[in-house]
Amino acid sequence: MTKTTLPKGLPGSKLRAAIDPATIPYATSDDIPARNIYAKLQPRAIHALSLALKIRGNEHNVYVAGEPNMGRTYFVKSFLEPAAAKAAPPADWVYLYNFEDTDKPIAVSLPAGKGRKFKTAQSKAMNHIRQDIPARFEKDTFQKKHERLVKKFNSKREELFNKMDDTAEKENFSLSLDEEGVLTLSPIVDGEVVSDKDFDKLKPALRKKLKAKGEELLAGVGSILRQINQNEMDMRDSESALHRETAKAVMEECFSPVAEKFKDIEGLPAYFEALVGEVVDNVDQFMPRDNSLAGLMPEGMPTGEDFFTRFEVNLFVDNGKTKGAPVVVEDHPTAFNLLGSIEREAEMGALYTDFTLIKAGSLHQANGGFLILNIEDLLSNPSSWEGLLRALRSGQSRIEDPVDPEQVRARTIQPEPIDLDLKVVLIGTDEHYEILLYNDDRFAKYFKLKAHLQHAAHRTAANIRNYLTIIGQTAREAGVLPLTREAMAGLIDFASRLVEDQKRLSLYIPLIRERMIEASALARMAGKTAVDQAAMREAVRAKDYRVNLYEEEFMADYDRQVIKVDTDGHGIGRANGLSVTLFGDYEFGLPHQISCTVGVGHGGILDLEREAQLGGPIHTKGMMIIKSYLVRLFAQDKPIVLTGSLCFEQSYAGIEGDSASGAELASLLSALSDTPINLSYAMTGAVSQSGAVMAVGGVNRKIEGFFEVCRRRKLTGRQGVILPADNVVNLMLKDEIVEAVDQGKFHIFPVTTIEEAMFILTGLRCGTRGKNGKYPLGTLYRKVDQRLAELARLAVDTKSCK
Repeated sequence: MTKTTLPKGLPGSKLRAAIDPATIPYATSDDIPARNIYAKLQPRAIHALSLALKIRGNEHNVYVAGEPNMGRTYFVKSFLEPAAAKAAPPADWVYLYNFEDTDKPIAVSLPAGKGRKFKTAQSKAMNHIRQDIPARFEKDTFQKKHERLVKKFNSKREELFNKMDDTAEKENFSLSLDEEGVLTLSPIVDGEVVSDKDFDKLKPALRKKLKAKGEELLAGVGSILRQINQNEMDMRDSESALHRETAKAVMEECFSPVAEKFKDIEGLPAYFEALVGEVVDNVDQFMPRDNSLAGLMPEGMPTGEDFFTRFEVNLFVDNGKTKGAPVVVEDHPTAFNLLGSIEREAEMGALYTDFTLIKAGSLHQANGGFLILNIEDLLSNPSSWEGLLRALRSGQSRIEDPVDPEQVRARTIQPEPIDLDLKVVLIGTDEHYEILLYNDDRFAKYFKLKAHLQHAAHRTAANIRNYLTIIGQTAREAGVLPLTREAMAGLIDFASRLVEDQKRLSLYIPLIRERMIEASALARMAGKTAVDQAAMREAVRAKDYRVNLYEEEFMADYDRQVIKVDTDGHGIGRANGLSVTLFGDYEFGLPHQISCTVGVGHGGILDLEREAQLGGPIHTKGMMIIKSYLVRLFAQDKPIVLTGSLCFEQSYAGIEGDSASGAELASLLSALSDTPINLSYAMTGAVSQSGAVMAVGGVNRKIEGFFEVCRRRKLTGRQGVILPADNVVNLMLKDEIVEAVDQGKFHIFPVTTIEEAMFILTGLRCGTRGKNGKYPLGTLYRKVDQRLAELARLAVDTKSCK
């Protein structure tokens, strides 16, 4: 058997992308100018948000789709805030007492800043009025008017009383009127007033005569008595009119300036007119109270709704200090926080409310601007989601009491709805977008714009400059030490490692920010004034160290040979495969021994992982592809009749994915050809039916996992990893692996077909089928073909013997 020289592995320069720090035009991150570059890194999302700014109405709201740790909220705010700052501040909103329908407070919109001025002006005016009206009643002018009025009506009253007395005396009757207004007529006999007792002693005829005469007299006096009562009523009406006139004069003097100042605000003139009427009609409420019983009342005892509360102004939304349009982020979108609420106060065990207890939600605070919500937070409050959609559908916000259907509904108020003009920005994942799209027809109607965040950007010179801008801006906002050129170069390379691509940069900016903050802390601990390359590397290593406990425990098992994986020597029907394991947010690679056995029979190749229900559907598909591959190459002139099995040794957890199908096929071909595989190598890669080795994920962690096992056992210079050629661009390996490759202590072999991989693993060419239908002598496939023919013949002979 002739050995052929193995192909060369990749040089260290191909194992990672590394930027030359000298190409960075800034000495430190402090020198990087501030500018907004997201339009170049997130063009789709920026296009959607820009379109939302230009479209009015409630239908073209935005859903920002991206994974967590992409800085989604920061990105949206950084775009919206500059645009919002150029807009005019939205209007203030106030709720006022409805004097016509007390259960329906009215909403009034005022220019930004005027809401608080109106509230202050009306409060001062009403306080002045509450003091001035009682004081006006004490003035000489009012007292003189009142005395004249009383004198006039008392004079008339005396005149009517005298008239009644005269009428009674003419008929020999005495007339008396008690304090309760009860009129009594008593006859006069022989110059003496007859009492009720003496009246009964009179002769019947006289009593009858006096009684008839008294009734006749009473009927005549009754008209005079009615005049007296009317006089009393006229007096009270005149007193009330005098009070009203006085109150109206006070309102004219004290409140007219307020009404004049805000007369141009729609809705306020009618409100002012009703307010003046309310004060004038209820002037008695402004009079001093009788405090004679105050000592008998417990201190602080509730006295019911304060009459003067109705004259207050509920400043519902105050944009007086708002610069431009508001950009509101609601982190806790409960129904109350988002949609507003009607609060209640307890009084003697009872709950009551009024228009002053109407509170704004973030929907109202963002009115005229932008409201940013996280979809997970929103969907965890179903009533908030329903209320938001209702508001967008109607274009108005109605503040209602959320009442449980089984709860007794308490008396409440119905505030006038407020017109909405805002853009809602939902932030969530693609999964939530699809869930809403397919399960709620309203979502597509009111969120027509999808702003899709891409997770990576191409690693071009222009984008590296843009990335440096992000680094500078993030460093300033995070308050970290300035980063040197070398540290910034390390961050850019780390960004490529995050996305596992030499030609791309990760846009998971919060993860970059974490490394900057930790590197700054390490630099400070070392007494440095700037973050250098050493501090940045230490920050990356320290992050892995804090979370790699399980990886260390696995490595200890490899060291003690508890997990048996050979990294040297040869074996038939055995190959080293690679997998990745995720614990929390830490991913690491582990090598596994994959073994295969074959023999005579009709059972075919069993996937032991599937039989044990440890293999997932994708892994099972990989096994089926392996069988199809054998059929294509070796079942053209004979049936494939055999029995055998493939399994991951010492695997006790579920296995999913097809990235080990290349190593599984290698162990199968080794077992069939009785050709040993060099166990110094590990392989990762998926296999197609045509034998192509296709790209897989987690290639860096897989290589690093096998390298670590080899390093602990001492590198021999013969070890290495075989990977799909398509994955070369994904290599962003650690410095120690690059150094080992450059020193010839470790090797990375890219392959495009399983034939190339088998040549590296066995040293034998696979060969191609000739015109005679045979593979060349001495090739791997000739051995496999011969073995399969022998197994088929033995299977037939065994069956014949039976």
